[in-house]
Amino acid sequence: MPKIAVIPGDGVGVEVIAEAVKVLKEVDRLDHLGLELVRFDFGAERYLKTGEAMPPGQIDEFRNHYDAILLGALGDPRIPDMAHGRAILLACRFELDLYINMRPVKLIHEKLCPIKNKGPEQVNFVVFRENTEGPYVGAGGFLKKNTPDEVAVQQSIHTRKGVERIIRAAFEYARKHGLPKVTMADKSNVLRYGHDLWQRTFREVGEAFPEIEKEHYYVDALVMEMVRQPEKFHVIVTENMLGDIITDLGAMLQGGMGMAASGNIHPGKVSLFEPVHGSAPPIAGKNIANPLAAILSAAMMLEHLGLHTSAQRIERAVVQAVMQDVVTEDLGGRYGTREVGDFVASHL
Repeated sequence: MPKIAVIPGDGVGVEVIAEAVKVLKEVDRLDHLGLELVRFDFGAERYLKTGEAMPPGQIDEFRNHYDAILLGALGDPRIPDMAHGRAILLACRFELDLYINMRPVKLIHEKLCPIKNKGPEQVNFVVFRENTEGPYVGAGGFLKKNTPDEVAVQQSIHTRKGVERIIRAAFEYARKHGLPKVTMADKSNVLRYGHDLWQRTFREVGEAFPEIEKEHYYVDALVMEMVRQPEKFHVIVTENMLGDIITDLGAMLQGGMGMAASGNIHPGKVSLFEPVHGSAPPIAGKNIANPLAAILSAAMMLEHLGLHTSAQRIERAVVQAVMQDVVTEDLGGRYGTREVGDFVASHL
C-alpha cells in the first residue's frame, strides 16, 4: 500500500495539487492501488502562525514511513525571503539526498510548441540535473557587507561521488529505455576545475556503456541547439545551476511551465515529485492555474513506484485533454483548473 505525503504548499499549488489528488483517487479506484494520501499543511500560513515550516523530525518521518512526496508550489509575498520554502524543499532535497532532478521534456501536440514545424517527434527528451551540489548549496559569504568595498563569494561545490552518480543515472536511464545517446553540458572552457571533473567523469563512466553515444556541449551551444534542433537530444545530464536554466527552456518547448513535471529522486528511497512552476500569487484562487504539470508529476510518481499502468492511464488522459482543447487559458483554452482536472479524472 503506497503511502504518499501530499504538501499542497502556497498559492496555486493548493489548487493544482487538489486536481492531482482528484486524479490519483480516481486511478486508485480503477486500479485498486491502495494509495494512502496524507495531507500536510506545510506552507506560508503555518509558518506565519507558528514560525515553524515543518515540525522537528519530519524528514525522518518521510524517510521511514512514506514511499513518496507530492508537493505543490511554495512562495508567499508575506515571506519575502522564502524562509519557509527553503526549509521545506531544500530540507527534503538535501536531507533525503534527492540527487536526481529529472525533468521530462515531452511535447504532446505541436500547437503547444513555440518553435515552428516542431512536433512530438522532435521534442521528446529528458534532463538529469544534479540536485544536491553546485552553486546552490549555500557555500560562501560576504566581506565588508553594505560598504563600497563589499565582496561576495558564492562557491560551487562538485564532488566525484556527486558527479559520478548523476552521470551514471543518466546512462542507466538511456540503457533501460533504449535511448541511443547521452549529452553532457558544462562550461568547462571557463570553469576549469569543477567542470573539468564533469568532463573526466563523463568519459570514465561512459566507458561502461559502450552501446550509447556520448556527446558534449558547452551550455550556451546546447541551449541554441535545443531551440534549433531539439530532436538531436535524448538524455541530457548537467550540473545544478545549468540544469535549472536548461530545464526551464525545455518547459517552454513543451508548452510552458504549466506542462512541466519533475521528480526529485533517490533511487530506491522516498522521492519527491512536483510541478516546476511557482506559487503565482496574482492568480491564486481564481481557478485559472494549469493543473496538468501537477497531474503529470503525480503520474511520474506512480511510474517511480512501479505502478506503470496507472501512470500511463494518467498520461493518456492528459493527452486527451490537450487534443480536445480542454485546457486552461495559458494553453489557449477556456476551461478552469477544476474543469481540466475533472476531464482528466473522467477520461482515465
